[in-house]
Amino acid sequence: MKINPYLIFNGDCKAAFTYYAKALPGTIDAMMTFGETPAKDHVQADYHNLIIHTRLSVGDQAIMGSDTTPDRPTDDMSGCSISLNVDSIAEAERVFTALADGGTVQMPLEATFWAARFGMLVDRFGVAWMVNCEKDQ
Repeated sequence: MKINPYLIFNGDCKAAFTYYAKALPGTIDAMMTFGETPAKDHVQADYHNLIIHTRLSVGDQAIMGSDTTPDRPTDDMSGCSISLNVDSIAEAERVFTALADGGTVQMPLEATFWAARFGMLVDRFGVAWMVNCEKDQ
């Protein structure tokens, strides 16, 4: 069993997942718009460019997501964070810096009593991340 976060955006899912594919890095395995589905005739034409489903693979893990339709906007993504565990301080610094670009650092990446590096941020798309590196490399 694997647990995969599924993120819901208000129209910027494609931009977010394209950004995450570079920042983490990962591979976008799927990205489909409402207009590319067999149900496109049952969806308003101005929703056709919104993402109905996407999947980003990072190693053997995945993050998935979609846009909601404008008639059902979602509130911000508070109350939940995606936790990344990396194998080196250099990787922690690289990923943290990439995700923090245009976002808000809540806790700088630094040594803690449980980790060689740990930091928290909210990225430019409103998604909260925790970056953790237990190894002192």
